[in-house]
Amino acid sequence: MRALVVASLDGPGAVALRDVPRPVPVPGEVSIRVHAAGVGRVACGPVPPAPPFVLGAAVAGTVLAAPPGSGRAPGDRVLAFCSTGGAAEVAVARADHTVALPARWTFEQGAASLVPYLSAYFAVVERGRLAAGESLLVRGVGGFCSAALRVARAVGAGRLVGAGEPSGDAGVEWVPVDGFRDAVRSAGPVDLVVDAAGGEGFVDALRCLAAEGRAVLAGGSPAEVRVNRLLLNNIEVVGAAWEDWVRGDDGRLAGAWSAIAGELARGALAPIAGRVLPFGDETPAALDRGRPEPDAVIRIRT
Repeated sequence: MRALVVASLDGPGAVALRDVPRPVPVPGEVSIRVHAAGVGRVACGPVPPAPPFVLGAAVAGTVLAAPPGSGRAPGDRVLAFCSTGGAAEVAVARADHTVALPARWTFEQGAASLVPYLSAYFAVVERGRLAAGESLLVRGVGGFCSAALRVARAVGAGRLVGAGEPSGDAGVEWVPVDGFRDAVRSAGPVDLVVDAAGGEGFVDALRCLAAEGRAVLAGGSPAEVRVNRLLLNNIEVVGAAWEDWVRGDDGRLAGAWSAIAGELARGALAPIAGRVLPFGDETPAALDRGRPEPDAVIRIRT
């Protein structure tokens, strides 16, 4: 079968279309005919494996074979999170990392949305403990930030603030990246910060917190914080490494997806819009032109 192989960790130029053996599922895995694959921030996992390996961690496609009792059957339209190997004609994934594709979504929408929504739910609800009526500031770019704001709205958040490029989501107060601290605090501090940008701006994000506020660091550039800052207003800071968490135990991915399935079905959580790239010899050039583009997907099959 054909697959996009990462020959070295030297950027898009190290990705090439190759003929590789078709993966054979082990017990407990689902075999999937891939229609679209995500190439976002977890396309190589939290720590990339040693090259060569097949690009892609989020896939959308149809089931070829599934283990008994998995709830999946040949022909089912599914989304799945793989360790690697998604950008190929066939991929395998753990059965408990495979969920139903929402009925109104395309394969491309599913591949672009799976990781942003699951990682956003983990950051906002599991780690951030956002409660109804609380306020939220989200820093970062891409589908994760849109997903975090939408998940927060779905669980009944009050004031929603986004520091970045406006996404068009209704009910969000957008502030510029530069100088966001003063813009946020002018309307009052927030209860929760979810930060996927990191860097020096993370300290400014902490200054936006109300007393006993919480901050979740979900990615981005390395951030340095003096721990005595946590004593100011009794704030707390936690990490949200979704990829490590979801790989650690059976049922976590399916449980998180089930928690938001109702909102997905009724359209309250709209699919993430990612740029669709071709699958072929031209893919590396298309990846290079789009950097950085966390929500891009590769259309494997029309």
